[in-house]
Amino acid sequence: MTVTIAQQEDQVRVGFAPLRVARVDRLCDDAAAVTFDVPAELADRYAFRPGQWLTVRRTVDGREERRSYSICARAGARPRIGVREIPDGLFSTWLVRELAAGDEVEVLPPAGAFTPDLSRPGHHVLVAAGSGITPVMSIAASVLDDPASRVTLLYGNRTAGSVMFADELADLKDAHPARFELYHVLSREPREAELFTGRLDEERLRLLLPALTPVAEVDHWWLCGPFGMVTAARQVLAGLGVPADRVHHELFYVDEPPPALVRRTGPATGSDVTVMLDGRVTTAKVPEGVSVLEGAQRVRPDLPFACKGGVCGTCRAHVVDGEVDMRRNFALEPAEVAAGFVLTCQSYPVSETVTVDYDV
Repeated sequence: MTVTIAQQEDQVRVGFAPLRVARVDRLCDDAAAVTFDVPAELADRYAFRPGQWLTVRRTVDGREERRSYSICARAGARPRIGVREIPDGLFSTWLVRELAAGDEVEVLPPAGAFTPDLSRPGHHVLVAAGSGITPVMSIAASVLDDPASRVTLLYGNRTAGSVMFADELADLKDAHPARFELYHVLSREPREAELFTGRLDEERLRLLLPALTPVAEVDHWWLCGPFGMVTAARQVLAGLGVPADRVHHELFYVDEPPPALVRRTGPATGSDVTVMLDGRVTTAKVPEGVSVLEGAQRVRPDLPFACKGGVCGTCRAHVVDGEVDMRRNFALEPAEVAAGFVLTCQSYPVSETVTVDYDV
C-alpha cells in the first residue's frame, strides 16, 4: 500500500500520547532498542507498517524537542525503536543511557512511506549503513514472514562491535537460511574477503551489488543510511539499468551544507506569513533569515514537524501565495515541488507576503 505524505501528516496531527516503556535492550556500546507498550484503546493509532518511524517529544530547559526514530520491529509486534547515541545528544543519550522500563515517553503515531507491500511476494535487496539498519530490520523480518519472499541484506559498519542487531540478524539468518542472505562490510576491521572490507562507497557498491545477486531479478531495492551512501547506491543502480520505481530510499541525516539563501524582494523588516492548518488561519511576522516553520511556530505551536532537516517530510505545505526559498529537500518528489509543495522547515520567505496551506 502506498502512503502519501498528506496521509502521513494526518497521522502526525492526531497528537502525542504517553506510551510506557516495556523494555530497553542494549544493542552495542552506544545503541539500544526501546520497546513501548500500547494500551488497547490506542492499538489502532499505533499500528505500524514495516519501515515507518515514531516521533518522540520531551522538554529540555523549557524548550520542546522532537526526534524521529525508525521502528525496528516486525509487523504486528509492539513498536520498538533503535537508537544510536550521539555525543552530547539531548535525545539519544537520554534514550540509550537513562530511560528504563516503566518510564513514559510522549510519542506520535507512526508515519513514513519507506514501506514494502507485504501482500506481494518478491526478492528485496536491502542496503544499510550504521543506524540505517533500524527500518531495514523491520522490513527484512516482516518480508521473510512470507515463505514466497527472499531478502538480501548488505550492511556496512565501522567494526564488528558497532553492529546494531548483530544477534537478531544472525537469528534471522538461522531461521531462514535459504531465503535470507546477509553480508557484513566493515570499514575499520579487515574481513576475510577484501571485497567486504572498506566503506560502502560508489566504487565498492559497483563491485558488490552485481556480485551478490542477479540485479535484473530483484523486485525492490531499499537503501537507508548516510546521504553519501544512499546517493552512491542510487547512482550505481541507475547505471545497472534498475528502474527508478524499484529503488526506495530513506535518509537518516545529511551532512551536506545547504546552499546560500536567495535574497528577499520584500522589506528588510521581514515577511507576513499566513499559515492554514486544521481550518484555522494565522498570520505572523517572520524576520529575514528565519524559516517559515520557525517563524510561524511562535503563533502556531501546533504546526507539524519532526526532523527540521528537510529529510522526513512532516512539515510539508502548499505555497498558496508569495515566494519562498527552499534550501534543502530530501523528502518531496519532483512532481510535488513542481505543484508548489515545500518543506516549511527549509523554506525562507522571499516575498513580502507568503501564504502556506498545511491542509492540502
